[in-house]
Amino acid sequence: MKFLLSAGVAALALAAALPAVAQTPVLTDPTQAALALPRPQPTIPAPTRASFPGVIRYEADVTDHDRRIISVRQTIPVPAAGPLTLLYPEYLPGNHADTGPIQLLAGLTVTTPDGRRLEWLRDTLQPHAFHLDVPVGVSELNVAFQWLTQPDGGPWRVVQTPDMVNMQWEKAVLYPAGYASTGIMIEPSIQLPEGWGYGVALETVANEGGLARFAPVSLYTFVDSPMFAGRHYRRFELDAEGPSPVHLSLIADEAAQLEPAEGFIDKYRQLVVQADRLFGARPFDRYEFLVAATSALGGIGLEHHRSSENTVPTDFFTRGTGSLGARQLLPHEYVHSWNGKYMRPADELTANYNVPTQNTLLWVYEGLTSYWGEVLAARAGLVSKEEALAGLAGHASFYETQPGRQWRALQDTNNHNLLGYRVPGQWPSWMRTTSDYYDEALLVWLDADTLIREATDGRRSLDDFARGFFGRLDGEAQARGYTFEEVVEALNAVHPMDWSGWLRARLDAVGPDAEAPLGGIERGGYRLVYVEEPNAVEKAVNPGWANDFQDTLGFNLTSANRITGVRWGSPAFEQGLGVGWDLIAVNDSAPSAQALRDAITAAKGGTEPIRLVVRKDDRVRTLPFAWHEGLRYPRLERVAGTQDRLGDILAPRRR
Repeated sequence: MKFLLSAGVAALALAAALPAVAQTPVLTDPTQAALALPRPQPTIPAPTRASFPGVIRYEADVTDHDRRIISVRQTIPVPAAGPLTLLYPEYLPGNHADTGPIQLLAGLTVTTPDGRRLEWLRDTLQPHAFHLDVPVGVSELNVAFQWLTQPDGGPWRVVQTPDMVNMQWEKAVLYPAGYASTGIMIEPSIQLPEGWGYGVALETVANEGGLARFAPVSLYTFVDSPMFAGRHYRRFELDAEGPSPVHLSLIADEAAQLEPAEGFIDKYRQLVVQADRLFGARPFDRYEFLVAATSALGGIGLEHHRSSENTVPTDFFTRGTGSLGARQLLPHEYVHSWNGKYMRPADELTANYNVPTQNTLLWVYEGLTSYWGEVLAARAGLVSKEEALAGLAGHASFYETQPGRQWRALQDTNNHNLLGYRVPGQWPSWMRTTSDYYDEALLVWLDADTLIREATDGRRSLDDFARGFFGRLDGEAQARGYTFEEVVEALNAVHPMDWSGWLRARLDAVGPDAEAPLGGIERGGYRLVYVEEPNAVEKAVNPGWANDFQDTLGFNLTSANRITGVRWGSPAFEQGLGVGWDLIAVNDSAPSAQALRDAITAAKGGTEPIRLVVRKDDRVRTLPFAWHEGLRYPRLERVAGTQDRLGDILAPRRR
């Protein structure tokens, strides 16, 4: 204490000895805070309809894969001397949020053709912007920097290993402010390790010694055309005939993982066929499924207009099986070419990547895509009817009991990415998450499809909406924005009714009486029921079923007997449990998922509580659970005497 006092006195004495002009005034009036800025903020030009003069030459080098450093050089024409602002993309397509990793850009230098270095100033309010003053007589600038990609265990996804790279151009590019992304032309090239193969939707004009050069494209198309490249690469033709070929480009950790199981690729060929029959046109000049079978590269599922960007388990293709979600993944991304890229919500079709996005229609962008992704997976034979029904049962069960609807409407979950990119929070069942504008919205669209089929006696369906609204153009189609009113108008063209009121009732429902949108299940010829043990298909669809007690006591149990995923308002919640408690006894038995299942089964129809002993840190509690309804696992049960509309929806189209 004596030392602290002496230090404080010394500090005061030092301050008193300084000249008055050197002291920083304390601003007591918040309205005067701007006076504290060290210099005026330069203006960031807003995007206009003007085209950027000239073509930006872009060179990336990914050969430093051991250190995971990607080096970039850009030659940027400058229209005139004076102020110039370069932007690093902030709002990334498909992320629906300001996720551009500016923290990973390093070593930024700007020079003139004769080698003079120009100093840049980062904008203090918009840190993705860099301000420059271009000298008189300078016609172009040389810009160089590094994208410091991350190793395993870092806060960002792994995009580079010694055997492969996922080149995402939007995370390694600067572009001039004042222009739309469609008005800036870029001539890209990339130096790869020699011998590597690659998949990309760009047009290759040369590839020698690992240096791949591509035809000039707009910044919009460049950002929307990622690359998968690797030492182990194979390309499969899915539909090479006609003006819009479709291929699957596969990279893998090992060469043996490039050999698909017999007949598996044919199912993806059927996916292309079934999508043609659904939409009636292809809004692209080419399409590349970019897939990495890897345990080393970070997981990703991202949509693009002319390609996908996905990772799957290393044995996904060799076994020809995999989780339900993995088999539904590529159908989902393929649908995004129509819904989300060619046609997308108007408030997400921003002029460039530093204009904030709005997400009011993510329930269409993602929810409708999820619906058709699951439908097309079944129609293509990637998923059986029984598996698809089991997946729908899981969706229905989750939303039937989800408590978050008591305070937060489905519509508001569209804002989730802007509140904190896909951060689930401590209590996801109460907070609600991004899953809702995917999976709950999927149930809304199933409801709409079965309604149309019932009202028109099977003559019309949501397939007609797909063809009329999204299947307008063949070939390379420019992105178009849609509004809520246009969605309603297109639905009315299929089956006239009050679609606006019908949709808003489901999107805006909130409060204790708000119900999950399960009308499509019943109208589809099924009912949601609960059984005490799943069948073989249901166990395969939900491989964690044995540790899943969500529909009984309200939590999951890990293999180490740790309680996770406590549902808000469940019996476990009412006992004061949260995530992180360890189960140390079930009644008088040692803890395990099997012991807990046995205890729940034994208590069915009785009066004695189930006693769980739990521990967290140095606290031990014995909790009685008055649960006497037995085990519960969801299933869609066929309703006798009704039309199997779900079966009709999932069946492949013959034309």
